[in-house]
Amino acid sequence: MKALLGIWIAVLVGAAGWIGWDAWQGKQPTIGGPFALTDQNGKPFSSESLKGRPTLIYFGYTYCPDVCPTSLLLMETAVEKLGDAAAKKVNLVFITIDPERDTPELLKGYVGNFGPTFIGLTGTPDQIAQVARAYRVYYQKVPSKDGGPYLMDHSSIVYVLDRNGRFVTHFTHEAKAEAIAAAVQRLL
Repeated sequence: MKALLGIWIAVLVGAAGWIGWDAWQGKQPTIGGPFALTDQNGKPFSSESLKGRPTLIYFGYTYCPDVCPTSLLLMETAVEKLGDAAAKKVNLVFITIDPERDTPELLKGYVGNFGPTFIGLTGTPDQIAQVARAYRVYYQKVPSKDGGPYLMDHSSIVYVLDRNGRFVTHFTHEAKAEAIAAAVQRLL
């Protein structure tokens, strides 16, 4: 357990260092970018489809036992705090980091548990690696020691994008829904 905690701390420090290095050099940190994936209905979906609305994006996987469902619930709760009219003007997106198991059909049932407006996205391993790199997402397959299904180590960040698909800020899964709602409200 201590090794896992050490890995998480190293990942978070590394990500913060990467962003900090860009800022120190006077560069605007580049997080995000265009992507083309497949949605939970098996249809092509591009980042262009998100434009016109603020967007919350989370990278995870459907077999995740804890942090992924917690984060998706946090996103849904934050948007609910904006009221029905505002909530319909926000994109909620879940991008899998486990495309081997997370098929469109599986994603459809999974994201449906968190609200009818959630968009679940998958793709080829290369497509997922590309979008994860663009968002600076860490993920790695962890084989099971007891012969059970593998797990995925991954960073746990809710990304907030503006109406043009540009990165604005991020939150961890430990954030308060009110803080996320306030950040989104400023973008509506």
